[in-house]
Amino acid sequence: MMDIQPIAAVPVRTAGALHQNRVFLDFFWDLAKPDQEIRLRAVENLLKYLKDNNEEDELEYTLKKLVDGLAHTREAARPGFSLALGQLLTAFEDITLQNILDRIREKHNVQTATKKFVRNAAFGSLFGILALHQSGRLFKEPPVVLGCVQLLQNLTQQRQHLKDLPNKTMMDILAEVPKKVFEEVLLSALQADMASAFQTPEQLQLLLVALERFPQTLQPKKVKKLLGSSKIINNDNIGQLTHLLKMAARSAKKECALPPLALDLLKLSLREDSFQLFWNKAVVEGMLKEHSGPTNFVSFRLLGSALPLLSVSQLREVLSGEVMKQYGDHVVSAQKQDHFKLAPEMDAYVSNFLAGCQDTEKQLAVMVGFTSLVNQGYPVVPSVWRVVQHLQPAALRNYVAWLRSTFLRPRVDELLNFTSHKQMERKEELKEPPQFRLRKWIVARLVSIVDNNHVKKDEQLIMDIARFVFFHTFFSVKKACANIPETEEKLHIPLDGKTRALMVTSFFGLLLSVHNLPLADESVAPQKRPTGVTSDGSLWLERLVQYAQDLLDKPALVRPVHTLSEEQRQAWDSMLESVACLKKKGGKGHSAENAAFRQLFLLIGMHLFKAPDELLDVMKDLQRCVDEAQEKTAKKNREKAGKRGEVEPQWVEVMVDILLSLLSQPSRHIRQVCKSVFASICPHVNAAALTAILDALDEDAEGDGPVLVLDDAEAAKKMETENDVEEDMEDESDGTSDEEDDDSDGAVEEEVDQNFKAELMKVLQKKNALAAEEDSSEDDLDDDTMMELDKSLSALFSEQQKKVLARKDTVAKMRKKKTLLFDFKIKVLDLVEVFVSRQADNPLVLDLLEPLLSLIERGMALGNEQQGQEFLRRAADIFKNQLCRSKGYCKTAQDRQEELHFLLNKLMTKMQKLSESSVGLYYFSAALYVVKVLRGAPSGESVDGALVSGVAPDLRFMGNVDVEQVAGIFREALGHFMSRRKSPLTTQMFTDLFARFPVLCVKLLNATVQHIASGIREHQQGQACVLLLRAMQNRDVQKLMSGVPWLHLCTKVVAQLTAAFKLQGQMENKALQEKTVKALELCRLLVKLIQLQKLSVDLEALKSALQLLPEVFAFKKTGKLEDTYWTVMRHFGITKPTIEKIKPGKDGGQQPPQRPAKKQKGFLPESKKKKKRPQPVLEPAAYTSSAPMTDNARVKKGQGKTNNKKKSKRKADGTPASQPGPAKKSKMQNDKSVKKK
Repeated sequence: MMDIQPIAAVPVRTAGALHQNRVFLDFFWDLAKPDQEIRLRAVENLLKYLKDNNEEDELEYTLKKLVDGLAHTREAARPGFSLALGQLLTAFEDITLQNILDRIREKHNVQTATKKFVRNAAFGSLFGILALHQSGRLFKEPPVVLGCVQLLQNLTQQRQHLKDLPNKTMMDILAEVPKKVFEEVLLSALQADMASAFQTPEQLQLLLVALERFPQTLQPKKVKKLLGSSKIINNDNIGQLTHLLKMAARSAKKECALPPLALDLLKLSLREDSFQLFWNKAVVEGMLKEHSGPTNFVSFRLLGSALPLLSVSQLREVLSGEVMKQYGDHVVSAQKQDHFKLAPEMDAYVSNFLAGCQDTEKQLAVMVGFTSLVNQGYPVVPSVWRVVQHLQPAALRNYVAWLRSTFLRPRVDELLNFTSHKQMERKEELKEPPQFRLRKWIVARLVSIVDNNHVKKDEQLIMDIARFVFFHTFFSVKKACANIPETEEKLHIPLDGKTRALMVTSFFGLLLSVHNLPLADESVAPQKRPTGVTSDGSLWLERLVQYAQDLLDKPALVRPVHTLSEEQRQAWDSMLESVACLKKKGGKGHSAENAAFRQLFLLIGMHLFKAPDELLDVMKDLQRCVDEAQEKTAKKNREKAGKRGEVEPQWVEVMVDILLSLLSQPSRHIRQVCKSVFASICPHVNAAALTAILDALDEDAEGDGPVLVLDDAEAAKKMETENDVEEDMEDESDGTSDEEDDDSDGAVEEEVDQNFKAELMKVLQKKNALAAEEDSSEDDLDDDTMMELDKSLSALFSEQQKKVLARKDTVAKMRKKKTLLFDFKIKVLDLVEVFVSRQADNPLVLDLLEPLLSLIERGMALGNEQQGQEFLRRAADIFKNQLCRSKGYCKTAQDRQEELHFLLNKLMTKMQKLSESSVGLYYFSAALYVVKVLRGAPSGESVDGALVSGVAPDLRFMGNVDVEQVAGIFREALGHFMSRRKSPLTTQMFTDLFARFPVLCVKLLNATVQHIASGIREHQQGQACVLLLRAMQNRDVQKLMSGVPWLHLCTKVVAQLTAAFKLQGQMENKALQEKTVKALELCRLLVKLIQLQKLSVDLEALKSALQLLPEVFAFKKTGKLEDTYWTVMRHFGITKPTIEKIKPGKDGGQQPPQRPAKKQKGFLPESKKKKKRPQPVLEPAAYTSSAPMTDNARVKKGQGKTNNKKKSKRKADGTPASQPGPAKKSKMQNDKSVKKK
């Protein structure tokens, strides 16, 4: 045994050292990752690691790796190494920048690099200088600044690789360098570049940056010494500057941005007082005259960038010059989608200028300048322009005043009017004078100012705009009056009919905008804010009506466009009296109802100026309804009607008819007011009024009711005026649009009917044209006969063309009529929705069930029309979500028990005759709603549907429900579901029934249990298991059946499941498997409940049936069936057997039994595959042995005899031929053995 000598202590390297080095190296891998977050995290961790360890060798290695990584071939890696180097230099100030600069020069020398690595070296030098700049210490070492600038000057020669990056870096350094360093170090180095400023755009920009940063150093004398003149922008240099601007514009073509050189020159021209020279010569006469995209776009961007820099006079001059005209031409011509559009960029320029400028005069000058840019009278900027929201209130008032003045005196010649080059080429003639086009746009702009809630406007300005539009829409000036500002100036050119029609539409759109204006008081919650009210509580409509009254009272000063008749004027005066009366009674009560009536009165009064003949009767009926609602004349009318023996309709019925007639008009304002009025009269709605609403929903598309006529006329007028507003902007975009329309019209194929063919044959036979055609001789018909034939054919084809056009017009009218009808029905649904939501406990709601169901059923067959689908969606949403699922419902149905039971039976009977379950779902929801109404409010539920605390609900309470009759109805439906292959009923319907009405669920359980075996198919039998599962999971059902009924139910279910699991002799299929899964789920719950509740139910038969299931189903893999089965068997104490995996032995060990190959999904079974024919054995049997052969065993054909001998010997020994033999010698080995012998 050896003696162990003690060994001297050696510093043992820790186990984590290698790991630390690995972590250290990973930082550099992360710096080259493409993900920016990973690179930033790597920089942070690297600096932290170096600061914590403070090892010199690691710091040196880091500097080497970072300098080398500056020229990384991966583009995303260079910024990472550059940032890391810059941060490292910031953290370790003892590292000199001169040392790093020398390393960069040495490592990334462009002059000494091979041609393959010149690009990498150039980028390495550039990113190295960026790292030095980012360190923040560059200007503390002036020699390093000089070295960086000199290196950048050398890198400018590598333009094919770096483009203008060296110049941009030089600009960044120059923009931050201190004055002292610039004068002492950089001035001499940059003097040559600044002296040759007119050679390249980069050198010129370098000079401009230096002039802007150091004006005291580069004084005019110094500049004159460098360039020969004290000013850069002068008549001698303007040509060279223009050339450089064009070069910069072309270089920035792909970037779609303004070159910095252009903006620097603009700023320099303002400092040198040479802006006029620069703008006129360089931009207008130089850039624009080239007629190329890049130069023109740079001019437009320069215009937008110059807005904050110019004075008011300069703004007016620039915005009325040639650049604006060219910009307008571009906007008009670039309307197609594939054309580049600069308008969004210009909008951003103007928006930024208005948001940052507080000078109202400049804001007004810019707004007036862009508005004055008109194309044949129509402004280029859109009428709804969001930049208006940045105007100061004073500037907005002045701008509105300018718009009003331009509307009165539309002098298009004084504006910046132009005609696009495409319009000149086509030589188009305007459909209307440019003054009318301008007025249409001005009215739309005034309305958009009111409509935009972000515009800073006061109520006085809103009222002024509304009065101005109203006055010039419906009145004209006779004589000026100081009390009416709108009469102080007359229209220089009278309004035409189209413009006035457009103004009518715009005015009522303005009324809608005013109606929806938010209050200035933000303390009021949005949902509680009253609509159409000013800050002092008065109505906007009331103010306008009072203004209209003032105008009507002064016929000597103003003249209405359509003079009101005596009867119409009486209706107007009675409307004013009613509004005044309602206003007085508003404080005594019914304030919401009175406010709604006031708004309706005022709105109809304003519409009297638009359509007095149509609304005169409506006004009278409304007056009578309001009087009866206020109980003024209700008794008198009833007494008169009683004496005459007539049935006088109640006021609420007449009011509903009025609202329906008003809804036919295409006005969102009327729609909102009608909705609020109906909400106020909902408590007074009777069955007749509700029937009128439902009849409006049942209006057929073929019926010619007065509703559709009014709506059609109004919609046609609206479409005509809207087409006038947008008439020429899209047509002027491209000359090919009209040609495309003509081609599309000419390409319409006309249908040729049989009558036309017969007429054509008659004409040809009459002139003997068919015989001539058969003989193929042209001499049979003379010229006169041919002329007569041509006339006859021409007349025939023209008549056929008229018929085709008439047919097309008929189809278009029917389609338009159908569209109007759906629009009207969607508006009527608003009334139904209001009634259902506000009067949910009204018994009249029950009368809505069948009409709404018929609407939904008919709507399912409407097709894919957008409006039809919208109507169906609205109706279905109201019925299902707001009616059937509402918390509030009618709880007083004692006097309608028989009627409701009949309705329930009717709904369920009709539902079983349906073909689609999508419609049946709504019928079943209606049936559940009827049952809920019959039941009423349980003892533990309040009137509003909420549960009363401390009171347990009575589970057996069913109110007025005849449980046996209702259970029989649903039992019949359940039998229909279980006995039909295709049924509109679904499992979810009965699940909802069981959950909402446990008493009915108990009544249906026995029938459900029987359907486990009696279902028509395995699917229905499985659904019966699902229903039983949901029912037995219900705690209320368990409480209702506690005791003997529950025991009997469990016994029946066990017996049915036992019979269901006896599947011997049945073939395995998908439907049977799904049914078995559902039955196993029910069995799992049942066995669990029996064992927990310790019920005396025999489960042995069920257990025996379950144990036979693996013989029917081959449990090949873990799945839902197998997992559920073993979960059930676990309750019986039987667990899933585990299969031990036996590894095959190396030396002929026992192999485990092979499982049959699993059947792959999507592949043919083995019995279906085409079998290959057995191939003849061409090689000896020894070569086909199952053991793998080595390379030495592969012999050539000449060794056949030897192999045959070995083969015969093995056969004689009794060894099987397939048994592998020893390895055979190769040919080389045989040759060697022969030589040895």
